[in-house]
Amino acid sequence: MENVVIIGTGPAGLTAAIYTARANLAPLIMEGPQPGGQLTTTTDVENYPGFPDGIDGTTLVVKMKEQAERFGARVVLSEVTSVDFSGKPLRVTTDDGKTIESRTVIVATGARARYLGIESEQKLIGRGVSGCATCDGALYRDVPVAVVGGGDTAMEDALFLTRFTSHVTLIHRRDEFRASRIMVDRVKANPKIAIRYDTVVDEVLDVSRNEVTGLRLLNVKTGVKDEITVSAMFAAIGHEPNTKPFKGQLEMNATGYLVTTNTRTNVEGVYAAGDVQDPTYRQAVTAAGTGCMAALEVERFLAHQAH
Repeated sequence: MENVVIIGTGPAGLTAAIYTARANLAPLIMEGPQPGGQLTTTTDVENYPGFPDGIDGTTLVVKMKEQAERFGARVVLSEVTSVDFSGKPLRVTTDDGKTIESRTVIVATGARARYLGIESEQKLIGRGVSGCATCDGALYRDVPVAVVGGGDTAMEDALFLTRFTSHVTLIHRRDEFRASRIMVDRVKANPKIAIRYDTVVDEVLDVSRNEVTGLRLLNVKTGVKDEITVSAMFAAIGHEPNTKPFKGQLEMNATGYLVTTNTRTNVEGVYAAGDVQDPTYRQAVTAAGTGCMAALEVERFLAHQAH
């Protein structure tokens, strides 16, 4: 019987692991399909406190993991496929068929990139269509690419891609961005970035090469279509929470994010932290903060149970 099982190894899960490990709860951490979470797709983290010169995202989560393990946290590579929170103890089943029983669970499974959903895009994912500019950008040196989106992520992706590519077309369906002003100003000032407002991707073109060769664009105000030549399209239009194993077990909102009070879910002894329950901020530092909160909740819950 475990004291606490932590599902996910991004900033939320690893911070929870550090706190529960230091409380001598010997947390068991389920690493899942993307060890380190979304932060591992970020090269330069400039806004995490304590690193005035910035830090590589993977390096940051590796250090968090080492810190948790130093205090006795255990990490396993298994992915959680289902849970049973209908009674006590809480049960977590992994992809290797094992069922783990625990007094408490912290869900920190994060979120994943959202794609446009058009057929031509889906068949080219991994062949020029990507949801991670920092993962795949270096593959497209000295060729033109496109970024779809209007938030800070889209701005960051476009700027990042200018390090490698010959040109970046930033495509946004509205006539103004929702990104922060400083990021928009940086994009507009970059001579390698062209902006297409009021525009959506009508089709991803591959010219029978089974890889992206261009995009057919549609102006949503004029109805005019045209084509541009690109070797890759990066989707930066938001994320979907990784909550599939918890459907029917934990309360979710209309878009699938876990509903919490502080970090408490609707099931006693189950807590959620990070992007899986945060559709608003989605920052490494806020994820880490909620990881701390969930860990403290677990400590208090177990102490109360002991008495």
